[in-house]
Amino acid sequence: MTKQESLMAHAIQLAKENVDTGHGGPFGAIVVKDGEIIGRGSNEVTASNDPTAHAEVQAIREACQHLESFQLTGCEIYTSCEPCPMCIGAIYWARPDAVYYACTKEEAAAIGFDDQFIYEELGQPIEERSLKMKKLVIDKSKEPFENWTTSSKKIIY
Repeated sequence: MTKQESLMAHAIQLAKENVDTGHGGPFGAIVVKDGEIIGRGSNEVTASNDPTAHAEVQAIREACQHLESFQLTGCEIYTSCEPCPMCIGAIYWARPDAVYYACTKEEAAAIGFDDQFIYEELGQPIEERSLKMKKLVIDKSKEPFENWTTSSKKIIY
């Protein structure tokens, strides 16, 4: 077994253990830097009543705490399944070097985890989405952006 295969096996084992304990869905993820696992996560959506508690997000949070950084430059993510749209967004924000996944989104859909509608919704104009989204501008709406632009305390990310 190669090192990458061994790391993937670890992510898959986290997913299996999560199913066995009943903590959440069949998903596990790890973040690796220089061959060392620095973040682990499994799906805890139902256990924590948190729709953002996906395996990849959990692993990213732990890895960032470990590195004391909001970015995962120089890291790789191994996940038991192709990331959903939310996790893809988090992964892009974290900026790892690579993501490796075992199962596909189609395989996840076959067992009831279908996020295809989210991909489709994101491609729709805002006014045609099933979730009502409407711009609401009030006085000083742009003030936080203006303050950010001139702030000497901002950290660009």
